[in-house]
Amino acid sequence: MNKTILITGGFAALLAVLFGAFGAHGLEKLVDKASIDSFETGVRYQMYHAIILIILGNMDVIQDVAKKRIFYFFLAGMILFSGSIYLLVMDEVLGISLSSIGFITPLGGLLLIFGWIFFIISLVKIK
Repeated sequence: MNKTILITGGFAALLAVLFGAFGAHGLEKLVDKASIDSFETGVRYQMYHAIILIILGNMDVIQDVAKKRIFYFFLAGMILFSGSIYLLVMDEVLGISLSSIGFITPLGGLLLIFGWIFFIISLVKIK
């Protein structure tokens, strides 16, 4: 499981850098400043959680069952939170109304929060 967590963290970090570069250099001509700020929020949260996945994958003090739970909460949270932000910003560019998926962003944020709660609980349980 550690290898999966580490690879996923590395891949998520790579995507965050690529999306960040796109947001900084490609979006400025396509969307307004508020949309760029939203996009950057998605990138920032994705990178934070990519880094914590890399840390989590290197931690031997957290039980594997807890590690797996934390991993899935963070992964689903990143996909739903950051992914929905990326799509909502890109709907302006694509000319497709994706506003109906706006409820997914806070759901993704909630999953990230649960991931952090389980992470903290796992740390408290360390003997």
